Amino acid sequence: MTGRLIGVVGPSGVGKDSVMAGLAAAEPRFAIARRVITRAPELGGEDYDPVTEEVFEERVAREAFCLHWRAHGLSYGIPVAVEAQVAAGAEVLVNLSRSVLRLAQKRFPRFVVLNITAAPETLAARLAARGRESEDEIGRRLSRATYPLPEGVPILSVANDGALAGTVAEARARLALEPLEEKR
Repeated sequence: MTGRLIGVVGPSGVGKDSVMAGLAAAEPRFAIARRVITRAPELGGEDYDPVTEEVFEERVAREAFCLHWRAHGLSYGIPVAVEAQVAAGAEVLVNLSRSVLRLAQKRFPRFVVLNITAAPETLAARLAARGRESEDEIGRRLSRATYPLPEGVPILSVANDGALAGTVAEARARLALEPLEEKR
């Protein structure tokens, strides 16, 4: 049985981690991949494995990641164990960068993107509330919010401007649909 990797994407502050947690709580078939990040542990945010740049580069050299990238001055990696989970039939949710979507599609046969969107004012308020970025950093993140997704990748889009429960319900319904409605 082959599972599915579900790459969850969207701009900073859109609520990707909250939607993933809601999906996993609502549906036992969903697992969440824990990312390895070169972010200090005291900065909080998602549940992740913090490492130094040196440790991260050692893991890249050992091919310990099935996907990895750099963004916002940090390095991010998805442990290769995720491939075994998917091969065993799991539906694994993972917060991904748009920069690795094509690679993920090549590496995972049933790959799909769950694109979470929100209005700019919603994003700005959420970024300010989390307190991790300066005003300039928030501005830079907002300017990247509309970057396009790659063509040819299966994409399901869900808006997260309202109640989280509604977004999770819509995402569950969209992920249950076969065949996929959108493709870019």
